[in-house]
This record gives sequence, structure tokens and C-alpha cells, in this order.
Amino acid sequence: MTDKNLENKSSKLGNWLMRVLKGFIIGFGAIVPGLSGGVLSVILGVYDKAMAFLANITYRFKENFLFFLPLGIGGVLGILFFSGVIEAAFGTYAALFTSLFIGFVAGTVPSIYRNAGLKGRSVSDMLVSLISAVFVFGIMFLGEQSFTAVTPSIPAWFMSGFIFALGFVVPGLSPSNFLIYFGLYDKMASSIVSIDFAMIIPFVLGAVLCVLLLAKLTNYLFEKYYSKMYHFIFGLVIGSTLAIFPTVIFPAFSLDNLEAMQLYFGTALLLSFAMFTVGIVISYFFSRLEQRYTE
Repeated sequence: MTDKNLENKSSKLGNWLMRVLKGFIIGFGAIVPGLSGGVLSVILGVYDKAMAFLANITYRFKENFLFFLPLGIGGVLGILFFSGVIEAAFGTYAALFTSLFIGFVAGTVPSIYRNAGLKGRSVSDMLVSLISAVFVFGIMFLGEQSFTAVTPSIPAWFMSGFIFALGFVVPGLSPSNFLIYFGLYDKMASSIVSIDFAMIIPFVLGAVLCVLLLAKLTNYLFEKYYSKMYHFIFGLVIGSTLAIFPTVIFPAFSLDNLEAMQLYFGTALLLSFAMFTVGIVISYFFSRLEQRYTE
């Protein structure tokens, strides 16, 4: 075998492993609230190609499949690894880590707002944001008692997978808010770690259906109504983030939870605020990185 052939094989292997690494990073973004897998795929330069493939999946199928195979492998490995981290986090100190994760989400707000205005911003766009924010906040706040106690089931996991996949289809959107609110986020991470197929199969089916149904539609809507779509997403992020506080975080400061954490109320509140702030800072710098590499 010639040196040139060896060099070509080494280059192909290097490219393949690089795509596995990119997939691992995207999987990390998918499972951690605020760090949208879609945003990371934009930064890593694979989003456009992925959406083009999914919008017309039969076109050059074999070539595209082989290209995305290592990305998929890396993505699965990333989700498995960081699910274990999240499972550990959502134990006794769930309130503190929820604050951190919501900080991750809040830190993306300037980036989403900036992206929403790239093609102009009108009064009607801001009205769309306001309506979507008020609507989702109202649904989550008024439905606190009935929604936050969602029991894991095949339909619940199917819908969770559908919601989860939105983070890939729509860059900047972090669906984890809704899964945290429904009380399914930590259970999802735990089921992934334990390879619970009763959860994984309907979850994956829901995610696949979301991608297949919405890839082409999302491309069309963003092309036709870019500003309205992004302002709608901006409102969803604002409303769902604000609703997490009265529905998930504040109730976690019950006497029983404080006793389990061995913390006084004031100390727990300060620690939660500190975790929230750390999440915002980390996410803000991440969004600056996104801006740098997507310009």
C-alpha cells in the first residue's frame, strides 16, 4: 500500500472520528437544558446539511446516511454519558440543579432575541412574542396541579420524544423547560442510563416522527416567516422559563426538601440564585461562541 493510500485512509478515519466527536457534543447540547442540540449543530457546521437531508430523505440516501452515521453514534454516546450526570444531579439537590439548568436557558435569551431581529423587527413581531410568552406561562402556571404530576407512560414518552426533537429542528429552542415542568426530565435521564426500552422506544419514535414531519415544514416557515417564527420561539422561551420558578423551583423549598438538603431556607435560596447566575454566565458565553462561529 502506497504512502498516499495510507494518508487517504488516515484522513478518512480522522474525518469519521471528528464527526463522532461533533455528534457527542451535539448530544451534550441535546440533553442539557439551554444548550440546544440544534444550536450546536449550527456551530459545528452540520445543521444545514442535516435539514436538507431530512427534508428530502430519499435524495442521495446512502451517501447522506454514511455521512451522518458517525454523528448519530456520537450523539447517542453523548446523551448516554450526560444522562448519567443529570440523573445524579436530580437527587436530593434537584431544586439547586434545576436553578442551574434554568440559568442555562435564561442565558440564551439575548442570543435568541438577536437572531430574531436579524431580518428586521416590527411591532407585530414583538406582539407575537408577548402573546406566545403569556400563553405558555398561563398554560404552565394555571395547569400546575394537573400537568406537573404527569405519570410516565408510553403516550407521555412518545410526546416527550416529539418535544425533545424540536431542539434539533429549531436552533435556539430548548424543550427541556417543558420536560422539567412535566416532571419527566429526571425520569427521562434515569431511563436512558438504565436502558429502559419501555421509555426509549416510544421516546425515539416520537423524536423521529417530529423530525420527519417538521424538518421540511420548519425550513419553509423560517424561509417565509423568519421574523415571526423566531419571535414566537423567543416568547416561548421567556414564558416557559418564568413559569418554572413558581411551578417547580419554589415548591421544592418545602420543609421536607430543606431537611433532606440539610439547608436553611435562606441558604437554599441564595445557593439557588448562585446556581442560576452561574448557568446564565456559562450559557451567555456559549451564545457568544455561537454568534462568532455562525456569522
